[in-house]
Amino acid sequence: MQVLKKITITQDFSILETLKIFGTYDGLRLLIVNDLNNNFIGIITEPDIRRGLLSGLKLDDNISSIINKNPIIANIKDSKEYLLSLASQHNIHEIPLMDNNGKITQIISISSLLKTKHYQNNIVIMAGGLGTRLKPLTDTLPKPMLKVGSKPILQIILERFKQQGFRNITLCVNYKSHIIEEYFEDGSKFGLNINYVKEEKRMGTAGALSLIKNIGEHPFFVMNGDILTEIDFSKMLEYHQDQKSDITMGIREFHYQVPYGVVQTDKKGGIVSITEKPNLNFNVSAGIYLLNPSVIHLIPQDTFFDMPNLFNKILCEKRYNTSTYLVTDYWIDIGRHEEYNKANSDIEE
Repeated sequence: MQVLKKITITQDFSILETLKIFGTYDGLRLLIVNDLNNNFIGIITEPDIRRGLLSGLKLDDNISSIINKNPIIANIKDSKEYLLSLASQHNIHEIPLMDNNGKITQIISISSLLKTKHYQNNIVIMAGGLGTRLKPLTDTLPKPMLKVGSKPILQIILERFKQQGFRNITLCVNYKSHIIEEYFEDGSKFGLNINYVKEEKRMGTAGALSLIKNIGEHPFFVMNGDILTEIDFSKMLEYHQDQKSDITMGIREFHYQVPYGVVQTDKKGGIVSITEKPNLNFNVSAGIYLLNPSVIHLIPQDTFFDMPNLFNKILCEKRYNTSTYLVTDYWIDIGRHEEYNKANSDIEE
């Protein structure tokens, strides 16, 4: 944030003043231009100044006429892959990132995105479900091993984590677990470190965590093994840490249109209002969570316990910080045949 302040100028800066700032902070090749109320106007680059000088501007003229007011920008939550694609498409080296309030909060350098980070955080994948709604496909295979395109769902999930620098994987398995274990083994052929937790009975989306002997000291992800998403997990981790959260739930916006006119009545049965086929908006769980190891002791041993149970217990405790992280990237929960067919159609596209 300190660097951002140093590369933010106003439109009354002269060309000479602007030139003196270029490249002095982290080698960034663009400057942010705000108005006097700190509202974003645009950006300015050295090529913008070069074109201005060639058109007759002098070094003591201000930059107002050469500001790029329609620059390529991205949202602070956009994935690494999207940012790289944007940079390649427009042949640019830095991209300003804007929050939902219209404020530039960061300048991302494309060269920094190309450097792979390595995280010590553990990834726990719940891969023990019966997949009842996907029968008869799951009569012979556990749901996470159903193929989307040419790869099992679980392999796509794990490769996504690996691409982002997460290598430590724990698979919680139960139904037809031998198929998963024989395919992934210890993970070394996939460039991963995979451990297994075997549920002797169904433990729920949180109960299996009580079986993990050593979760480590870092926040860890818990994710359902039937979700395909293009979320940037590193950004969710950064958000979790910035919020000083003990447990973070990934959420999605869910929209539902009531197919009828909704009638609101008073206590006597009189009509107050009628709304024709209203749209209802909800936040729903995305099946992706971040937990600090300190909350593990809240999970009972050897008992079926779902994530909603854990969140409700944490809320009752009132001494833990909770937060939500809005997942706006591609996301699909492959729970039924319709979603499974859509996932295969999406991957073909």
